[in-house]
Amino acid sequence: MTVKAKICGLKTSDMIDAAIAGGADLIGIVHFTKSPRHVDLATAARLADHARGRTRVVMLLVDPDDALLRAVADTVRPDVVQLHGSETPRRVADACRLAGCPILKAIKVETAADAAQALAYDGMADLILFDAKAPKGAMLPGGNGLAFDWRTLAEVTPRLADRWMLSGGLTPESVAEAIRLTRAPAVDVSSGVETAPGLKSAELIGRFLHAVKTAKQQA
Repeated sequence: MTVKAKICGLKTSDMIDAAIAGGADLIGIVHFTKSPRHVDLATAARLADHARGRTRVVMLLVDPDDALLRAVADTVRPDVVQLHGSETPRRVADACRLAGCPILKAIKVETAADAAQALAYDGMADLILFDAKAPKGAMLPGGNGLAFDWRTLAEVTPRLADRWMLSGGLTPESVAEAIRLTRAPAVDVSSGVETAPGLKSAELIGRFLHAVKTAKQQA
């Protein structure tokens, strides 16, 4: 099975082009003011239009209110909305209705019990993204460049079939091993293809995507 790849936190057309050239199946645009990857909605709309029709556009939001979800639907028109906050399963279902598109819900993982929380969202979210739980006091709910113990997913991911994605500290050097061990159907990267927070590298994006496309899942 071919593993899908998402490059998240893109802020420029050039980096979107690099991701698409490398074969990215999805690109992510962040609207969260505390993030070094944040862009305003006007910029997000321009970037989404640049990518539209060439790859799927994911808009990352953190605990958005109804007004923001409607504004994103009207101006950015993403293919998917990624919820990376503390949204409940019911809120995820509401967000899907308000945004008018599929929802990718992030689950922050440190332990197997954290990973098991994903099951409450299955059927509410279209996809689940497993990310590393942020350290206490961290400003960002994700994109911190931290990995987690992939063994914590062992009891959960078989119940999600192919409706999940692996994130958390992945790099061009580590992603093939992550795919081999977890059998992830899709992977997501942000800080792992940056030279500084928010500053993407076309070279690192290309290396990451090549590693994904040539990785072998464990039998």
